[in-house]
Amino acid sequence: MRLFNFMKNWTLPIAMLSGVAAYYLYVNIHALDGTHRAVHVLIGYLQPFLLFCMLFVSFCRVGIRELKPRRWMLQPLAIQAFSYILMGLLLILMPQLPGRVIMESAMICMICPTATAAAVVTTQLRGNSSAVVSYTCLINLVVSLLVPAMLSFLHDPGAPHMDFETSFLLVLAKVFPLLILPLVAAWMVRHLFPKFHAAILQQKNLAFHLWAISLSLAIGVSVRAIVHTNESVWHLIGIAIASLVCCLLQFGVGRVIGRRHGETIAATQSLGQKNTVFAIWMGYTFMNPVTALAGGFYSVWHNLVNSWQLYRERKRT
Repeated sequence: MRLFNFMKNWTLPIAMLSGVAAYYLYVNIHALDGTHRAVHVLIGYLQPFLLFCMLFVSFCRVGIRELKPRRWMLQPLAIQAFSYILMGLLLILMPQLPGRVIMESAMICMICPTATAAAVVTTQLRGNSSAVVSYTCLINLVVSLLVPAMLSFLHDPGAPHMDFETSFLLVLAKVFPLLILPLVAAWMVRHLFPKFHAAILQQKNLAFHLWAISLSLAIGVSVRAIVHTNESVWHLIGIAIASLVCCLLQFGVGRVIGRRHGETIAATQSLGQKNTVFAIWMGYTFMNPVTALAGGFYSVWHNLVNSWQLYRERKRT
C-alpha cells in the first residue's frame, strides 16, 4: 500500500524518469538494433492514439454546452497569436538574424496549442477542466489559420518552402483527428451508448493514467531527438533556455489572467501546458528541423512545473 501511494503521488516524475531510462536501456540492448525503425513507427501511431483517448475521456466528462468560450480566453489567445506574429515579422524583416533557430524555437513554444492532457492536470488540481477543453478547441482553430499564414511568408533556408494551402492542409490534417473526432466520438457514446458512457465516467483516473504513459513516450522521444542532433552545444543551450523562458512566462501570465477572472488553474494550464508532440512535428515539418528540440525541452519544463503544482496540491489537501 505504501509503494502504491508513493507511485500515485509521484506519477509525473516517475513517468519522466521511466521515459529516459527506457530509451537508454532500449538503445543499449544491441540484440534489438534491428527493431529501431519499427518501434519508431509504432510510437508515431501510439502517441496520437493516446492523445485521442485522453481528449475523448475529457469530452465524455464535459457536456457540449460547457464548451462555450469564456471572456478571459481572449487574453491568452491574443498573447499567443501576437507574440508569434511579432517574432515572425522580425524574421521576415531580418532573415539573416543571428540565432535564428532560437527565435524560431520561441515561436513554436508560444503558438503551440494547449496539451490534450491539460484538462487532466486541471482536474487533479481541482480546476475547471471544461474551460480548458474549450480553450484547447479555440487555440487549435487559431493555430490552423495563423501558422500556415505566417509560414507562407517565413522562408527558412533550412526548411522546405510551402504555400498557405499546402501548410494549411498539413496543419488541419494534424489537428482534425485529435480535436474533432474525439468530440464526435464522445457525443455519440453519450447519446447512443449511455451504459458505456457511465462506465467511462466511473474510471476517474483513467485519463491521468493514459497521460502517464503518453508522458513516458514523449520524454523518450525528446531524449532521442536531443541525443541524435548534430547542432552545436550553444544552439542546444539557447533552445533550452528559450523554451524555459517561454514556459515560465506563459504559466506566469496565465496565472495572472486567471486570478482576475476567478479561473486561476484553468487559465494557467491553458496557456502554460503545451501539446509538445505537435510542437516537435511543427518544427521538423515547417522550420529548421533542429527547432523540433524546442518541443522536447518544453515537454520537460512544463511537466516539471506540473509536478511541482501537483505536489503543492497534495500538501494542501
